[in-house]
Amino acid sequence: MRAALPTVPTLHSEWIKIRSLRGSLGGLIAVFVVTAGIQALTAAAIGRSEDGSMGDDPLFAAYYGISFGQIAAMVFGAGAVSCEFHNGALRTSLAAVPNRTRFYLSKIATVGVLALLAGQVTGLVTFVAGQAFMGQYALALGDPGTYRAVVGSGLYLTLMALFAAGLTAVLRSGTVVLSLLIPFVLLVSFVVGEAAGGAAQFLPDRAGQLVLHAQTQGDLGPWTGLGVMALWAGAAVLGGWLAVHRRDA
Repeated sequence: MRAALPTVPTLHSEWIKIRSLRGSLGGLIAVFVVTAGIQALTAAAIGRSEDGSMGDDPLFAAYYGISFGQIAAMVFGAGAVSCEFHNGALRTSLAAVPNRTRFYLSKIATVGVLALLAGQVTGLVTFVAGQAFMGQYALALGDPGTYRAVVGSGLYLTLMALFAAGLTAVLRSGTVVLSLLIPFVLLVSFVVGEAAGGAAQFLPDRAGQLVLHAQTQGDLGPWTGLGVMALWAGAAVLGGWLAVHRRDA
């Protein structure tokens, strides 16, 4: 109990940091705006033209916007951590919280909780808003896989934010992390996927997005795919902890 009490003000201070940083808070808001907005606009433009107009898998098509929203999630995760590596901010933070493990895990927990809250709201609104423009081709909540996709989309966005946050702690630069991750999820993953065959299903974005598919192919199912994504995020978070714990501020 005594060890847990000092963590409460540490968590509160991390929330204040995120709330006061325009880049971090803006990234969190953008997760919702970009994902739901692009989904609704795309569905309104082409959703009623013909069956399968947004893709062969209608459930995955209901989350077309997540391809863009995941970038905002990464921006949020990277920005929340990278602020510590500017102008000696990390030294100040460690002076206030000398226990590096408590400091780092409090930051990661704050990023994770905020991303999860934003992600779950985004997942529900994205589905409802997008399907509102699909006319006769719309899915309804309760159709096979829809509840799983709604919950899974929020978890996927959370894991993407944590993945970026952990890598930022390792590399000490949000700019470097985003310059690597954004091209990877938008381009490299697809190119490598075509060349690597079945091994591509274990790439973080491809594995995590299986939770959004009505039917999956390969060795991974919807939840096991998300589990693989969780392993990637966990490895990044662990690497970040080692970096913060061992390196000089």
